[in-house]
Amino acid sequence: MRAQSGDEAAYRSALALAAARLRGYFLRRMRTQPDDVEDLVQETLLTIHLQRATYDPALPLTAWLHAIARHKFIDFLRRHGRSTALHDSIDDVNETLLSLVEDDLTARRDIGKLLDRLPAEQRQAILDTKIEGLSVAEAAARSGASESAVKVRVHRGLQRLAAWVRSET
Repeated sequence: MRAQSGDEAAYRSALALAAARLRGYFLRRMRTQPDDVEDLVQETLLTIHLQRATYDPALPLTAWLHAIARHKFIDFLRRHGRSTALHDSIDDVNETLLSLVEDDLTARRDIGKLLDRLPAEQRQAILDTKIEGLSVAEAAARSGASESAVKVRVHRGLQRLAAWVRSET
């Protein structure tokens, strides 16, 4: 409250405390990218500074800080998430995980066989939304169906898949 009132020392102290909390917040979420944590902390602190007038003292300060941090983290993932995942160093590969690749390929083949048994509309709706990660709206636009129809197709297709898996085990 003193920082909001113009107390410069309190403001510096509040920013230092916020920076420490933000470092922990981002480090927990960015274990594979620790070099980017400090940049994200600074970017978030700048936003906090620019948006400090939007803080409602009736609400907890940490909730406001975490909301800003979450938005900055999502922005970071949008900017860097997919491209950095494609450029991991081969030295970073855990040798024990390499054996899991074969199991993953077997699982993908089995899932593919199950999906092939579904009607085409249900299969495509599941592929679009659950495998490719499209939103329902994007899947609807791609298929020319309504959003409700895509939701129904996904739901019914998943029900069928679950029934087949239960009957085979």
